Amino acid sequence: MTIASGLVGCPWWVDDAGLDVAADPLAGKQSADVVVVGGGFTGLWTVLALREREPGLDVALVEADFCGSGPSGRNGGFLHGYWSSLGTAVSLFGAERALELARAGDRIIPGVRAFLEARGADAWLHEGGLLEVSAAPAQDAVVEHGADVARTVGVPDEAIALSRDDVFARCASPVFRNGVLFRDGATMHPGRLVRALRDAAVDAGVRVYEQSPITHIEASPSPAWRGDTPPAGGTSVAPPASTAPRVRSARGSIRADAVVMATNAWMTGWRPVANRVTNMGSWVVLTEPAPDALEALGWTGHEAIVDGRTFLHYFRTTDDGRVLMGAGAGLIGFGGRVDDRFFSDASTQRRAEAGLRRLLPGLANVKVERTWGGPIDVSADRLPFFGSRGRIHFGVGYTGNGVGPSWLGGQILASVALGREDDWTALPLSGRRPRPLPPEPFRYVGGRAIRAATLACEDAAEAGRQEPRLAAAVASIPRLLGIPLGTR
Repeated sequence: MTIASGLVGCPWWVDDAGLDVAADPLAGKQSADVVVVGGGFTGLWTVLALREREPGLDVALVEADFCGSGPSGRNGGFLHGYWSSLGTAVSLFGAERALELARAGDRIIPGVRAFLEARGADAWLHEGGLLEVSAAPAQDAVVEHGADVARTVGVPDEAIALSRDDVFARCASPVFRNGVLFRDGATMHPGRLVRALRDAAVDAGVRVYEQSPITHIEASPSPAWRGDTPPAGGTSVAPPASTAPRVRSARGSIRADAVVMATNAWMTGWRPVANRVTNMGSWVVLTEPAPDALEALGWTGHEAIVDGRTFLHYFRTTDDGRVLMGAGAGLIGFGGRVDDRFFSDASTQRRAEAGLRRLLPGLANVKVERTWGGPIDVSADRLPFFGSRGRIHFGVGYTGNGVGPSWLGGQILASVALGREDDWTALPLSGRRPRPLPPEPFRYVGGRAIRAATLACEDAAEAGRQEPRLAAAVASIPRLLGIPLGTR
């Protein structure tokens, strides 16, 4: 793959939406009722929910770079809730609570649609469903499991099993063997959604500060809060005499009654959550416009598609006829650090294009025009969790599915910050503690070995070769220990 160096690492969504630094940095000593740290989807939905519920509330948002510069401007643009994760949710919460979560997720797409319509904004929202396909015999059972779980808990219409011919009618790839269609699924332009959210926040009276990395959080000690490294990385937290936390950047600070941390993969080194979440890379390639090739494939229904791999491929079309192909198989972080490796991962970039060429051979002559990647936050059980440490509240662990669930997260965090107990805080994602991950360096060393072994086994299966014995043994360790793996 040959791509101009200037087009590597720069998200096309960000350029197309015109995202950039637009607000002054935080400066001087200030105060607010609530300060939200992080200008991605979770932070932006949270500030809007706060202002909607309490119009007189003084709300500030502090972003290290510009709103949407992190995963919210780098993702694949899949919008859905939890019907496709029903099996995981049932294993964690039981059938009744899992269905409660999935039905709450049904409010996501209508909520985003209503927001865009109210703003008069076009973020390319299309409800074509989420299609999971098997692209190798070893993936058949994984794909069929989604329909089996939905049928078992009494909601068969949420996951419709598709034959090879059914899948071919939606996207004519000779590689696809069968599939399952989840009604709950849409695609959208994440950069344009971030832009609309940021503009709405400013219009609602939220004070937005960009280019303001947080260096210090001052908070009074409590049984649940003992002075830890802030999620943005950097210095330790020192408890002052005051009970109200103060968020500091290099040039200013804000003291608030409540602080909401919404920094996604940059939160994975923060001690209150560090043993339950880690980060890993995800990478995408984006083709040039090729509407005629999409017509030839019959892929015109805006389906969001994923394959049945553990470290899955995810792919979708755009309004101008491009195809985005992502590989959720990137590097694993050490100790929660976010460094340059996540933004210059040549091996995962090659995997993403290899996935494009193998899964969609009809696009063999379509050029890749742009490629980029970044870190995602991966929880120990693959679902996010929301909680509090004193007056500091957080949400983290989206595990690659954050565009839609961040809408739910904004509702949960707004309720938590306001001290309310309601339907949002009653959801099973709120107040829970996922199982802990192994400590470092075992997490990093073991994670790398298991990732490499799993990829080797899945590559062999797709090529029709026998799995390497040693790799198969190493790849089986998480299953034997009951630890979920990948970004599914």
